[in-house]
Amino acid sequence: MTKEDKVLVIQELKEVLQDAKVVYVASLEGMNAAATSDFRRQAFKQNISVKVVKNTLLQKALEQIEGVDYSEMFPTFKGNSAIMISETANAPAKLIQGFRKKAEVPALKSAYLQETFYVGDEHLDTLVSIKSREEMIGEIITLLQSPLRNVLSALQNKEDAAGNAEEATPEEAKAEETPAAEAAPEASAEATDAPSAE
Repeated sequence: MTKEDKVLVIQELKEVLQDAKVVYVASLEGMNAAATSDFRRQAFKQNISVKVVKNTLLQKALEQIEGVDYSEMFPTFKGNSAIMISETANAPAKLIQGFRKKAEVPALKSAYLQETFYVGDEHLDTLVSIKSREEMIGEIITLLQSPLRNVLSALQNKEDAAGNAEEATPEEAKAEETPAAEAAPEASAEATDAPSAE
C-alpha cells in the first residue's frame, strides 16, 4: 500500500468514525470465510457497519478525530481487527454474543459508547445488557403511559357515571312533574271552590 493509499484509507476511516456514537473493535481471527460472510450478513441486517482495518491506520484515524480521546482503546489494536459501527448501543455486542454460541470468535477487543470506554472481552455481557436508546424510550413511554391511563380511566368512569345520571334525570323529571301536574288541578279546584264558599 502506497503512502497516498494509506492517507486515503485514514481519511475514509476518519469520516466514518467522526460522528459515530457507538464504535466496537472486534477480532474476527479464526473465523473461516463462510462464518465471516454470515457475520457480515447478520450485521448488515441489523444496520451494523463492519470493516476489517489495519491497526496502525485505525489508530491514526482515531487520533485525528476531535472531541474524543480514543487512546484508551489503542493497546487492543493487535492482530486482526474489525470496526463495528452502529446506532444501537448494544447491537454489536448482541451480534458477537450470538456468534459465540457456536464458536469462540469473534472476540471483543474494545468499545466506545455513551462516552465510556470498555476494554477487553470480559465487558461483552455488560455491553449486551446496556439498553438501546429505543428500548429506553419505550420504557419511559410505558412508565409515562401508566399514570396517564389511570387518569383517563378515572375520567372515563366519571363521564360514564355522569352520562348515566343525565339519562336518569329526564325520567326522574317526568316522574316529578306528574305529581306536580296532578296536584295543580286539585289546587285550581280548591281555588274555584273557595269563592263559591264565600
